[in-house]
Amino acid sequence: MALLELYTKYNRVWIPDAEHVWKSAEILRDFHPGNSVLELLLEDGTEYCHPVDSSKPNLPPLRNPDILVGENDLTALSYLHEPAVMHNLKVRFVESRIIYTYCGIILVALNPYKQLPLYGDAIIHAYSGQNMGDMDPHIFAVAEEAYKQMARNHKNQSIIVSGESGAGKTVSARYAMRYFAVVSKSGSKTQVEDKVLASNPITEAIGNAKTIRNDNSSRFGKYTEISFDRRYRIIGANMRTYLLEKSRVVFQADNERNYHIFYQLCSCADLSEFKNLKLLSADKFRYTCMGGDISIEGVDDKKELGETRHTFSMLGLKDDFQLDVFKVLAAILHLGNIEVKNVGSDKSSVPLRDPHLAVFCELLAVSAEDLVRWLCHRRIILVAETVVKPLPKERAINARDALAKQIYAHLFDCIINRINKALQVPGKQHAFIGVLDIYGFETFDINSFEQFCINYANEKLQQQFNLHVFKLEQEEYMKEDIPWALIDFYDNQPVIDLIEAKMGILDLLDEECLFPQGTDQSWLQKLYNYLDASPLFEKPRLSNEAFVIQHFADKVEYQCQGFLEKNRDALYEELVDIMRDSKFTFLANFFQEEVPNTANGKSVKVKPARPSVKPTNKQLRTSVGDKFRSSLSLLMETLNATTPHYVRCIKPNDEKLPFEYESRRVVQQLRACGVLETIRISAQSYPSRWTYSEFYSRYSILMSHLEADLSDKKQTCKNVLQRLIQDSNQYKFGRTKIFFRAGQVAYLEKLRLDRLRGACITIQKHVRGWSQRRRYLTMRKAAIVLQQYVRGERTVRKTVSAATLKQGWAALVIQRYWRGYRIRQIYCVVRLASITIQAFTRGWIARKRYKKMMKEHKALVLQKYARAWLVRRRFQTMRRLVINVQLSYRVQKLRKKIEEQNKENRGLMERLTGLANSHSQTMDRLQSLEAQLEKSATLKATLEAKGRKAKEHASLTIAQLQKDIAALNFEKQNLEKQFESSTKEFRESFDQLKRNLLEEKENETRLRKIAENNIDIQRQDHENEVETLKEEIKRLKEERVCLQRKIEDGAQVNSDLQEQVLQLSKHVKVIPELRRDLTTLQNQKNNMDRKMKQQSEQARTKMDEITRQLLGGVVEEEVLLGLTSNDSHKIYEAEDVLAAFEGLQKSIRILENHQREQKDGYESQVEGLKLKVDHLQNENGKLQNLFQEKTNVNENIRQELSRLSSENSIIPELKLQVSELQRQKEELEGVVEEQNKELTEKNLEITNNLQRQIEEERSQHRYFEKKAEELEGARQELQSQIEELKEENDHLKRQQLMDSEIKMKLREETSRLTAENMDFEELLDQKDRLIKRLQNQIRSLETSQKAKETLVFAIPKEYLGMLEYKREDEPRLIQGIILDLKPKGVAVNVIPTLPAYILFMCVRHADYLNDEAKLKSLMNAIIGGVKKVIMSHQKDFKFLSFWFSNTCQLLNCLKQYSGEEEFLKQSTPRQKKNCLQNFDLSEHRQIISDLAIHIYHHLISVMEKNLTPAIVPGMLEHESLQGISSMKPTGFRKRSSSIYEDSETCTISSILQQLTVYHSTMSDHGLDQTLIKQAVKQLFYLIGATAVNSIMLRKDMCSCRKGMQIRCNISYLEEWLKEKELQSSNAIDTLSPLAQAAWLLQVNKSTDEDAKEIVRKCTELNPVQIVKILNSYTPIDDFEKRVPSSFVRKVQLLLQNHDGSIQLMLDTQYRFQVMFPFCVSSQPLELLQVPTSLHLDFLTRL
Repeated sequence: MALLELYTKYNRVWIPDAEHVWKSAEILRDFHPGNSVLELLLEDGTEYCHPVDSSKPNLPPLRNPDILVGENDLTALSYLHEPAVMHNLKVRFVESRIIYTYCGIILVALNPYKQLPLYGDAIIHAYSGQNMGDMDPHIFAVAEEAYKQMARNHKNQSIIVSGESGAGKTVSARYAMRYFAVVSKSGSKTQVEDKVLASNPITEAIGNAKTIRNDNSSRFGKYTEISFDRRYRIIGANMRTYLLEKSRVVFQADNERNYHIFYQLCSCADLSEFKNLKLLSADKFRYTCMGGDISIEGVDDKKELGETRHTFSMLGLKDDFQLDVFKVLAAILHLGNIEVKNVGSDKSSVPLRDPHLAVFCELLAVSAEDLVRWLCHRRIILVAETVVKPLPKERAINARDALAKQIYAHLFDCIINRINKALQVPGKQHAFIGVLDIYGFETFDINSFEQFCINYANEKLQQQFNLHVFKLEQEEYMKEDIPWALIDFYDNQPVIDLIEAKMGILDLLDEECLFPQGTDQSWLQKLYNYLDASPLFEKPRLSNEAFVIQHFADKVEYQCQGFLEKNRDALYEELVDIMRDSKFTFLANFFQEEVPNTANGKSVKVKPARPSVKPTNKQLRTSVGDKFRSSLSLLMETLNATTPHYVRCIKPNDEKLPFEYESRRVVQQLRACGVLETIRISAQSYPSRWTYSEFYSRYSILMSHLEADLSDKKQTCKNVLQRLIQDSNQYKFGRTKIFFRAGQVAYLEKLRLDRLRGACITIQKHVRGWSQRRRYLTMRKAAIVLQQYVRGERTVRKTVSAATLKQGWAALVIQRYWRGYRIRQIYCVVRLASITIQAFTRGWIARKRYKKMMKEHKALVLQKYARAWLVRRRFQTMRRLVINVQLSYRVQKLRKKIEEQNKENRGLMERLTGLANSHSQTMDRLQSLEAQLEKSATLKATLEAKGRKAKEHASLTIAQLQKDIAALNFEKQNLEKQFESSTKEFRESFDQLKRNLLEEKENETRLRKIAENNIDIQRQDHENEVETLKEEIKRLKEERVCLQRKIEDGAQVNSDLQEQVLQLSKHVKVIPELRRDLTTLQNQKNNMDRKMKQQSEQARTKMDEITRQLLGGVVEEEVLLGLTSNDSHKIYEAEDVLAAFEGLQKSIRILENHQREQKDGYESQVEGLKLKVDHLQNENGKLQNLFQEKTNVNENIRQELSRLSSENSIIPELKLQVSELQRQKEELEGVVEEQNKELTEKNLEITNNLQRQIEEERSQHRYFEKKAEELEGARQELQSQIEELKEENDHLKRQQLMDSEIKMKLREETSRLTAENMDFEELLDQKDRLIKRLQNQIRSLETSQKAKETLVFAIPKEYLGMLEYKREDEPRLIQGIILDLKPKGVAVNVIPTLPAYILFMCVRHADYLNDEAKLKSLMNAIIGGVKKVIMSHQKDFKFLSFWFSNTCQLLNCLKQYSGEEEFLKQSTPRQKKNCLQNFDLSEHRQIISDLAIHIYHHLISVMEKNLTPAIVPGMLEHESLQGISSMKPTGFRKRSSSIYEDSETCTISSILQQLTVYHSTMSDHGLDQTLIKQAVKQLFYLIGATAVNSIMLRKDMCSCRKGMQIRCNISYLEEWLKEKELQSSNAIDTLSPLAQAAWLLQVNKSTDEDAKEIVRKCTELNPVQIVKILNSYTPIDDFEKRVPSSFVRKVQLLLQNHDGSIQLMLDTQYRFQVMFPFCVSSQPLELLQVPTSLHLDFLTRL
């Protein structure tokens, strides 16, 4: 569309204005080509005719629609020109109070002259990581872009900050460096970031001064390179300075000051450390009082000096260096007060008595006489002589001032160098970001050499800027595949050539400076002569002392006075020599010559014949202009090697008033800083750029139904544009964007507005028509009603008379009677017909109902029988299934129990094998003893001659022994007779036992069938048996106390027995002469033993046959062989005593390991055993003749027990009691301890018998009696065990318990056999007792078979809820349960908090053992393991959630079982019983609580890190309400090159999905709901705070439609809370600031009531935030209105008395205090089992 077509009625334009530069006007009539004027209506209501050249119309620039005003980026405006830029900046600055605006790649910053809450750490973190186009313009956004590009592209960056004095350059550069210091913390001890920031106060003190335009104006250029390492952390910095304004040291204009440092020093003159400086007030020194104003409002110079000294110290510049600096500064002040007097017309002098001269010379340690002489004289060196020439007063003063300037310049450079050294940190620089704080283009009433150099530098920077903008434009076009057409842009190379080229201004200036008689006028004349032909150089018409240069920004007139002097910067050599010879080393180093390094030169040095002439002034070798040109060239090389970023600081007014906007001053600076040039370049091409999706969303209203294709938005946009804009040159289609020329977006907005206006008119038309029609119909209806009444009344009046009334009445009477008659006739007929119909109908209905009832009755009968049959069949089927399932289940359990019993049997066999091995070792020791006896026999032979008397005595002894042997033979015959009789009785009893067992087996099958039909009766019997069992367990606990005491006594007896055995061996050696008699007796004894062995073998063979007959078909052959093994040949071996003693020691050790655990179970049992010991001693004599039958009886008993076990194993209920009786077996093993004590007494008696046998012949008889007594004790113990088994069988009455008892007896029998091997006589009398025991077992089996009628459920094993482990297994425990555990498998298969329970059960066991070292080691290992796994997976949410849950559960367990009353209120009695008994773990609870808090914060950080990227896109950017688009026509030219394409779009669903994942994971891990609510509340706070912060920093989010979208998204979050039942967490309250901000965007904002409503409802937002939202409110369409400034001021007045934070941003790092609730665990510890998948086999349940 042609631009002329847009000049239509109601459009607005900009016209020039003398006061405001530009002013707005509205077009009254459409403009057509050929018109000479454009009729306009000004804003004040006056009409104005703007003249237009009809031949070549030069129309005023069009004004952008209001919807486009106030944009973040000036290049997004549809009309790009100077008035549009000015107006956009004014609206943002004055109305919205926004100081930053983008203009392409430039950040325009207007100085607000007011402190704003825009630079806190919260805002720095908000901009960190964000793309440049996503947030509102800010200096932090530019810094972030530079930092991001450096990190991504590995290329150096630079930020160029420029502007006029007072525009805020220094502050902007300071904030940029502060941003880098915050986001790139190095973490090193050097704290280099703080040092970089600390350098600013020093450089401002020595380089900044008050000027007319700025109270803190930088009078030098500074380029700071901030160095970064490979991890992009600051490792150092370096500063380069440019063109220090040295003239300010000796001269200041009115209302200006010298450098700050001088006034700071004078304000502290009274300090003791400054006494020797002899300072005065600032108004007493000439160099500080020339401007007339020595103070700055609001600045305390004394306080500022303290800060300066502090920063000196922070940079490592010690007090000595600082004192030297202050000395030089004080000397400069005193130098300025040195008075120079006239002496004639051409001479001058300085009084030697001048006090300031003395102080100066004293401070700098120079000669006063030399200084006075060479201040007033000059030495001229000629070829033949040297002449000293006096100087006039004016030149002497110039020499004094030149010296002051030179000293200060050297001091400035020295301080900068020392700062650079302090900022260097060891480490290699990987990249850097340079911050250039340099003066902008300057033009004053009087412009001198300084302004010339400043403008020259700006010309160079502008050239670099133009090239960079042009390059970026070209890259953008190439990236989008847009044809590139060469754009004409301003090239200021001719101006640069005019200044720096050969025979240019600087070249002619340097040339003139070489001439001693050169003057400013002669130099100016040369300029006129050489440069007059240049169009950029002009000669003023009214002045011969100035010249004019046409700079890129404006024409500037320079006064030539002082150019040469300032360029030379001359200082006489004599004064330099004086300074060089100073004894003040600090000063002398300033003036030392730099000697070139020629050490490596190989040339031959030739001494000249005569000394060379010394140049008069070495400073003339390099002029100031030449130095500046070189440094500027180096700076440009540096900038060209980096990626530049531009910040243009604008001074809005000269009065320094906050938020005051002077258009003339602003436009002048915009022209000077290149902003308008950027606009011009953009306007020449395609400045407006939209993505396809943004264009589709905005202008879909202009599309037809056929064009609105969602599948291919790109093609749809192309079709629409081609239809709307016929000229294809007005737009271009790129790969991702549409490029528009200037004005086209405004045209599209006009079309859109017209369409919306047309739609509004149509809607209004229909609504108004409907309203009018409705009103019309109402009025018409009312009129008709009125007409009816009026017309009726008239008719009645015309027709009514007396006769008419009578006739009418008569007619009515006749009609009444006639109609009544007719109606009665009809009624009778109808009534008769109705009655007839009703009768037939009712009869039919009744018959139908009867038939239906009969059918239903028959159906019910059939259903009753059918359903009964089905129920019976279903019941029979279910009963068969249940029986089958029960049988299969019981068979499976039976098989498992059989396998376990087989394993235990194999274990018993292994133990028996071990006993056999120990017996063989005992035989070896016996052989060694026999060898010793043989040696003693040989020794005895040598002593036979000496022992004749002893032989005689021995013969008597032998005779006596023979008598005893005869008596023993008689006793032997009696024993054999008794043995034969007892063998017969035993056979008979076993035959009877076999028959009884077979009958019981047959009865068992019958009883099993009967038991299935008597379930209820069996359950009652089972309960009685359980009660009986509990009483039995209580009795066993009572026996345990007595048994424990006897164990201790047994240990003492064992020690006595060992001593007696040693004494016995000594006695054997003492009486070797009796060896022969003993040998004879031994032979006799062996003969007797041989006979007894034969009888024993015969008895064993008979018992084996009986056993095989009874058990042949029940157990396996291997087990049967093991049970019938023949050990009778070992009966009379003496070493069995030692073997028995060793077996007792092993039993004692086993009992000691379990005595703590069996404390409650053995008390009553041991007391019963103690009472039975006395009874056993009375029956010892009866057992002497039965010792040979011991082995056979034992084998038969074991076989019988095995048979009984396998016979009973067919009942599955008994198998459940194996584990319980296994524990009881360990308790009954205490019986062995009693045997230990009795065996000790037996061994003592054996020793006495052996001694008596040596002394007398009856020793063997006594030996047998003692053994019989000991065997009687064993018999008593076995009898008690049989009685206990009987009681248990009576109580349990179930085959499960009998199976377990038999298994326990097997183990007990094994241990008893080990003890019996110690002494064969000990087992002689067990035959009778074992027979009685079998009889008792038979009786118990009979009673148990009767009890099978009742089905008794298995009684579970009673566990203590502890896990036992060895100390050396602690690392394996921590590794398996903490370090190697994966949350995924545990959470699915077992209890999520099982690790916590397992660890606590181990803690309970350590507490139960009262082992403090073990407990402390375990707790430390647990805490260390959890810390290690958290550090290893600190970014894994599932690991953190899992271990947070387990840590909290472990903490709860420690509290619940601590025994403290406050934690026991809800515990069960069993849990109270399981409390910790010995240790207080409150300290460890505190450590675990701290650990849980640490894990919680890690967990929250991980969730926040994953959730944060989705908050702003999901809560703010995503449009959840379809059809309500909040997109603005900003063009959205994404300026940041950090934006990645094809990034995943986050929606509110993404946030809800992430929250659901977090909630489900924490719930699956068993985390307490209270903690889940706290975590959700923290996440909701993050969502609200992040969204509110983004609203504060994004103007495009402040619109009414965006408020609707936000409130909709909040409702989704609230629904999610309800769905998860988390309303009580108060998480929705944390979104109150966001909800109120959304409400504030939607509410009306115009009247006083609206303001009061806002203040009343926005309680969660502070005043700063409310005002920020109101100022940032941006209409989306023309139908909306901006918030008036007056309304914002009303709200501010109402908010004045409101207390609240003044921070703009919410703290997203804020953490709510986490509370760990105490929750009682209902999980019983005794029921917990350790899964095999955890591989914790070394843990044992107790």
